[in-house]
Amino acid sequence: MSQTIYHVNAFTGRPFAGNPAGVCLLPEPATEAWMQTVAAELNFSETAFLVRRPDGEFHLRWFSPAAEVELCGHGTLSSAHVLWETGVLQPADMAHFHTLSGLLTASKADGWIELDFPATPAKAAEPPAELAEALGAVPCYVGMNVFDYLVEVESEAIVRSLRPNFTALGRLPVRGVMVTARSAAPEFDFVSRFFAPALGVNEDPVTGSSHCCLGPYWADRLGKTEMIAHQVSARGGVVRVRLAGERVLLGGQAVTVLVGELLDG
Repeated sequence: MSQTIYHVNAFTGRPFAGNPAGVCLLPEPATEAWMQTVAAELNFSETAFLVRRPDGEFHLRWFSPAAEVELCGHGTLSSAHVLWETGVLQPADMAHFHTLSGLLTASKADGWIELDFPATPAKAAEPPAELAEALGAVPCYVGMNVFDYLVEVESEAIVRSLRPNFTALGRLPVRGVMVTARSAAPEFDFVSRFFAPALGVNEDPVTGSSHCCLGPYWADRLGKTEMIAHQVSARGGVVRVRLAGERVLLGGQAVTVLVGELLDG
């Protein structure tokens, strides 16, 4: 038995940038142990597994190399991209995904894919003493949402220069740490980086789910409901962010760079 694997770069319009994800369109549900093993073998920050339901919608799960995750933007974007690219869905169709974070949808327009995700705003939090030390930067603000710490620092230059202690970050009782600042470039509203060593991902290249928190945070500070974000990892990526009540609409592009067969012996 073999399984087709799609290697997609998400939140970018060009190959070898953005965030790589694996996508598996499964003919039937697979065991959690098998999916975790495949995700560890592929070693992407996340691999997405889809199964079509009788109603034409999809079950979707995401696994990092170390654990299942509850919400993943680039894995969802990559999944939607593959469904349209392979003709499983037509360009005018909306993709419906049933996930651990509820029903998520994706639509396609003008070469961009827009995801409809739940907002996950942060509340101000007293940071553990080791957070600043692990990041190597002094926070202007620290918040926490259901998944992560949110840390604002003084400038984009600080965000770009971070060299965290990943062992120390991995001991914090959260999925990850997002670090953000206003953008120094006029074409972007804010920048960020995302570190998740507890999930086996020291730095995630572009993190859709973090923008479900960053969007509401920067909307309050900038007085805007539509923004363009730049995640300034080494690979880099662009996320369009639009607030809609308790939802955050995330826009991105995606490129398939490799299609292969997993030989499951």
